[in-house]
Amino acid sequence: MGPDVHGRQVERPSRPLRERADPILAAIVFALFARTFLFQAFEVPSRSMEKTVLTGDRLLVNKFVFAAAPGALAKLLPSRPPRRGDVVVFRFPGDPRRDILKRVVALPGETIEIHDRRVFVDGQILREPYAFHADDHVWPDDPAIPEEHRRRDQLAPQTVPPGAYFVLGDNRDDSSDSRTWGPVPASHVVGRALLVYWSLPPRASDAPSGGVSWLTRPFEILSRTRWSRSFLPVR
Repeated sequence: MGPDVHGRQVERPSRPLRERADPILAAIVFALFARTFLFQAFEVPSRSMEKTVLTGDRLLVNKFVFAAAPGALAKLLPSRPPRRGDVVVFRFPGDPRRDILKRVVALPGETIEIHDRRVFVDGQILREPYAFHADDHVWPDDPAIPEEHRRRDQLAPQTVPPGAYFVLGDNRDDSSDSRTWGPVPASHVVGRALLVYWSLPPRASDAPSGGVSWLTRPFEILSRTRWSRSFLPVR
């Protein structure tokens, strides 16, 4: 209702349902587009990339950097192949339903080998300031030692096949990676990890899981959040 030019109350026509729904539909379409082509959220489930990223870190993943955008978007969203040192999310070769996070250390056609934990690519030792070793013990290249132990610190030379990447976890003593299940096909690579947008550590195994009401849970989450890791770039 509202007054006309003569001061009389007249009923204004309501906005059509479609007009009111358009902004909502536009937001949904944009969210789906961003999720499909631009960015993806990823939660770090394990310690395999410590200390670069921690268990419970929530990462923003750049999806378009490794995938050519269609049509006119190609100029706005330039792409490139993965580079050595990139921290990437990819579909696990053994189960494509699972997303995994590791670091690219060898590119297609390169020969990689590991001697006493030191990584060599095409015969040159790789400088790795990000590599982390929690175990002081180095397993020797001894056939009497179980392979699962030996291949952690020793790896015979192998050439990365075309269209694939050799990836390792930064936490070299606690990571299942290409040392175990081989190179990752390029078609499985989802994107490059950009930054930590939120970090919430998992509960300790002996911490009580019940008894937190819905009223106090937000405060409990805020107190556990690792605020110092917010918006931390992944390098």
